[in-house]
Amino acid sequence: MNLTKNHEIVGRSEWIKIREEYLKKEKAMTKGRDKLAAQIREMPWVKLEKKYTFQTSEGQKSFADLFDEKSQLVVYHFMFAPGWEEGCKNCSFWADNFGLALPYHLPHRDVSFKVISRAPLKEIETYKRRMGWNFGWVSSNGSDFNIDLRVSDGKDEESPGMSIFYREKEDIYQTYFTTGRGLEVLNPTYGILDLVPKGRDEAKLEFTMDWVKRYDEYSK
Repeated sequence: MNLTKNHEIVGRSEWIKIREEYLKKEKAMTKGRDKLAAQIREMPWVKLEKKYTFQTSEGQKSFADLFDEKSQLVVYHFMFAPGWEEGCKNCSFWADNFGLALPYHLPHRDVSFKVISRAPLKEIETYKRRMGWNFGWVSSNGSDFNIDLRVSDGKDEESPGMSIFYREKEDIYQTYFTTGRGLEVLNPTYGILDLVPKGRDEAKLEFTMDWVKRYDEYSK
C-alpha cells in the first residue's frame, strides 16, 4: 500500500502550524477525559456482601488479602476457564502490557493490582511461566466471584473486564467496572497504533483482533 500517493504532503513550516491546531484538540480531549474520570470517581459504590476465597502461590487467601494492605484494588478479569489448554489470546495481549508499571508502581499510590481467573491455580501458573509474566495472578476456582461480577456464566462463557474496589477496615466496595474498549486504558499498544499512518489496520479483518496472537506464536 502506497500511502503517499493520495496523502497531502506539505512543507515543514506549514506542517508545524497544522500540528499546533491538532494539539489544541488533543489537549481538549485530555481535559475531557480528566473531567469524565472525576465524574466516574463520584459514582455510587456497591458493598460486597459475600465472602470469597482465592487460591494463590502463597496459599488460600480472602478477597481482603488481595489488597496487600492497600486501600484500593484493581482487578483484571482474565478469560481462562477450567479445562482450557491456554489463557485467552486477547487477554494475553493485554497482559503483555501490564509489565512493571502495574505491579510495581501502583502500590506507591495505595493501589494493589491482581489478575483473577476461574482456572485452577496449577493451570494458571503453568501458563504464566510460559508467558514470563510477573504480576499477581490468582484463581477464583470454587467461588462465585466471577459469576457475581458478571464476567462468567460459571460454565464456559467468559468475558474480560476491569473492576476497581475500595476497602475500609473490613468493608469492601466495588467502585467501577469496564469491559470492551473501556479496557484500552490497560493496553498502550492500541494507543500507539492509533497514531501511526495505517492506524489499527483492522478494517479488512474478519473481526477486529483477528491479527492478535500470543507473543510466542508470531514466529510460528
